Amino acid sequence: MSLPPQFLDEIRARVPLSRVIGRKVVWDLRRSNQAKGDWWCPCPFHGEKTASFHVDDQKGFYYCFGCHAKGDALTFLREAEGLGFIEAVELLASEAGLPMPERDPRQVQRADRRTELVEVMEQAVRWFRMQLGTGLAEQARAYLGRRGLDGAACEQFGIGYAPDQRQGLFNALRSKGISDALIIEAGLCAKPDDGGAPFDRFRGRIMFPIRDGRGRCIAFGGRSLDPNARAKYLNSPETALFDKGRNLYNVGPARAAVAKGKPLIVAEGYMDVIALVRAGFEGAVAPLGTAITEDQLRLMWRISPEPVIALDGDTAGVRAAVRLIDLALPMTAPGQALRFAFLPTGQDPDDLIRQKGAAAMTGVLDEARPLVDLLWRRETDGRVFDSPERKAALDKALGDAIAKIPDKDTRDHYFAALKQMKWELFNPRRQPQQDRAPRPAWQPKGMRGPIVPVAPVASTRASSLSSPDADGRTAEQMIEAMILAICATHPALIAPVETRLERLEPEDGERAALIHDLLAGSQSQAGQRALESIMAEPHVRTAPAILRPSDDDSAAGILANALDRIEARRAVREEIARAETEIEGLADEGLTWRVAQSARARQQADHPSLADLSDLGEDRAALSAGLKAALENEIWRKPRK
Repeated sequence: MSLPPQFLDEIRARVPLSRVIGRKVVWDLRRSNQAKGDWWCPCPFHGEKTASFHVDDQKGFYYCFGCHAKGDALTFLREAEGLGFIEAVELLASEAGLPMPERDPRQVQRADRRTELVEVMEQAVRWFRMQLGTGLAEQARAYLGRRGLDGAACEQFGIGYAPDQRQGLFNALRSKGISDALIIEAGLCAKPDDGGAPFDRFRGRIMFPIRDGRGRCIAFGGRSLDPNARAKYLNSPETALFDKGRNLYNVGPARAAVAKGKPLIVAEGYMDVIALVRAGFEGAVAPLGTAITEDQLRLMWRISPEPVIALDGDTAGVRAAVRLIDLALPMTAPGQALRFAFLPTGQDPDDLIRQKGAAAMTGVLDEARPLVDLLWRRETDGRVFDSPERKAALDKALGDAIAKIPDKDTRDHYFAALKQMKWELFNPRRQPQQDRAPRPAWQPKGMRGPIVPVAPVASTRASSLSSPDADGRTAEQMIEAMILAICATHPALIAPVETRLERLEPEDGERAALIHDLLAGSQSQAGQRALESIMAEPHVRTAPAILRPSDDDSAAGILANALDRIEARRAVREEIARAETEIEGLADEGLTWRVAQSARARQQADHPSLADLSDLGEDRAALSAGLKAALENEIWRKPRK
């Protein structure tokens, strides 16, 4: 049975070689580069222990540096598993989801016909190239010059010109002995419905040859120079050589560039690809005048595990990206991802590179976002989620989308990423530091710009808070103010201390409202008044945690210590109050031990640098008169046996 070459190429493209060989070997992951499809393992043919067997997914070939075995997927199945040629083809076709071609003896004749068509296309390339240098192409050369394409660029990409003549190409090909049928079958000319002489499909257009992965010209794209033309770009019709949904412009050179470490960049048009390649981005390709298809996406992943889709930043570019979401999600898997880079509005890669250089394009590519970000943008842009029903609708839309992902691990990671995005959307006061504006979200009214440090004044230096041994409710209120101010200027620190904030229970009603606002991510008038009053206090305005709202790490330490201090102070006061109701005469040892431990906790909070404390210092002043004598006599006495 003779099989068409395009069928064999298709099954090789759909089934990575590493998948076929991976059933028989254990990969050396330290030496392999999975992202580039570069795999190493001990040879399955001669039983060695070192990883000298190399598999190249990009090229579709394997080679052993020990026994020199080499071949492709079909060769491996025949030599390693003993399958016949047809059996190997049937196995790969089944895995690729392709039906076997019918047994047709005329297939050999068709293959020969394809070879003839390729030669006709190459003849057309040479004729178009020659026309670009004639007087008829003066306007075309001027246009290419304005776009920055010199003779070297035209030579590199085979750019030519189709004169505005009805039968210019037709007559040139006939003069070389090529039949009318071959010229029409190649898609270069068309025959009118009235049965007249064939006419050229491309007239008055700059011609871009479209080549397959083997470098053969299979079609043309023509750019009109007439601003009133019905189609600015015109592609060859589908032929025995050309299926526009299965090919990419510049695919052969791009594959070679990606194998050398370049990123695969998917642009929108021919000129974009040429501009990218000439700027050093050799791994650039473009779909052929249509939205990206499943076959094109598979071809991209065959070249690179993570192509970058570079689209114009206008509405049309965003729409094109959004259309790709539903196509790509059912096909995503480990090693098959997409990233999206949006250019400035109104610019394509060619515009950006000519105006700002390759560095600007590199900056755009560095900002490329994964597919999950684009999915989130599609489901949330322009929408308000101010009710449980709307939030539930968002959950359902996202859930339906990620349910299309066949790989469980990939699906789980999408779920985790989207869960984090929903948390940040519904809790804006608690977003990570890098996502927040420099100005504190809770900056009080009337305070314009950043908080400016002021020199410490005598009243600040002498304040109760400046002394770690300060006592009384006034000091607790000042510590409480500092806690609330830090939480307001550092929203990212709220979540870890939510429970401790709830336990503060300030006596001031407006401060209680402020705590509720901080925890709920809301803003009330009472809470705003409390915050304005707190931020106006000198000891707050001069605090480092408030002056540096970008320094969450330092503020977190200050916040933790402040919470420790206020909790320890209140614990001492509560223990003393409880002891006063229990004490009768001298305190028993259990009571005095509890009071001592509470006082010790406060002392440790006020002096975190002291590991061992020999006395309670001024904390004894916090004890009631009824407990002083008991503590003097009993607090350090060892328990009786």
